[in-house]
Amino acid sequence: MTGTALLALMSMGTVGGAHVLSKARWTWRAPRTAIALWQALGLGWGVATIGTLLSIALLPYDEGIAGGLPALFADQARRLDATHVTALLAAVSLTAVLLAMLMYAVFRVVRARRRHRALLALVSRSDSAAPGTLVLDHPEAAAYCVPGVRSSKVVVSAGTLELLDPAELAAVLAHERAHARERHDLVLLPFASLRQVFPQIRLVGRCLDAVELLIEMAADDRAKHHRAPRELATALLRFAAARPPAAPSGTLGAAATGEIPVMARVNRLLEPEAPRRSTRVVAMMAVPLIAGLPILLYALPH
Repeated sequence: MTGTALLALMSMGTVGGAHVLSKARWTWRAPRTAIALWQALGLGWGVATIGTLLSIALLPYDEGIAGGLPALFADQARRLDATHVTALLAAVSLTAVLLAMLMYAVFRVVRARRRHRALLALVSRSDSAAPGTLVLDHPEAAAYCVPGVRSSKVVVSAGTLELLDPAELAAVLAHERAHARERHDLVLLPFASLRQVFPQIRLVGRCLDAVELLIEMAADDRAKHHRAPRELATALLRFAAARPPAAPSGTLGAAATGEIPVMARVNRLLEPEAPRRSTRVVAMMAVPLIAGLPILLYALPH
């Protein structure tokens, strides 16, 4: 089988894998492993899809992508007919769009965080009830972190201080600090930019929703190292009942919206299930294979 066919199969396979993974529930037992698998699928799809288009464009050179690209520049694309030129333009366009939207997503997030930090400097205060945290005098419940390269800020509202008891509040703060420490915002960026590129494709939206829930579960697991699971579970239920507003742009909130995500998190906190070792091993073995194989296929003759 040629490299072109293998790349096409890899591209379709990653789409099928994303569809299956978006509905899987074993991922809830091992969210960090599942996040790594999602990242591998996203990278594998992009590399394989662009590679498929490039390999079709470079078929007249019969040297694969690695050998075909130098040959393309050497003869200034004289061997390409309309079909191959179209494939080449599609590959270049897809690469440019994906990179441009990722850079735009980063720009928007950085700008939103800069503005929000400036606002917090004006209206927030410290409170002994939440040490090391910025407090906003707002009656609605809110808790979120503002990630940063040098420092991250954890923010709660006065309504949260009234809603939660000290133990529950400490659990929520531990959850937010886990988001900041593990830089979950960087995990979300590529998937958010992908949804901007393909807003009409439902699978892309389901992928983003699945990753958002997994990073919340990963932060829950980290918070359990410092606080009792029941404290965080009751805090989530209180947040859900209070119907908090969405977290500001560029931040990560404590409570995922929607009844199903909240109850899924509460149930796994109160009734945890240990992940199967075999499942985790297979998933971790699949991560470098899915992410790395398309790159290796670039060197095969097509």
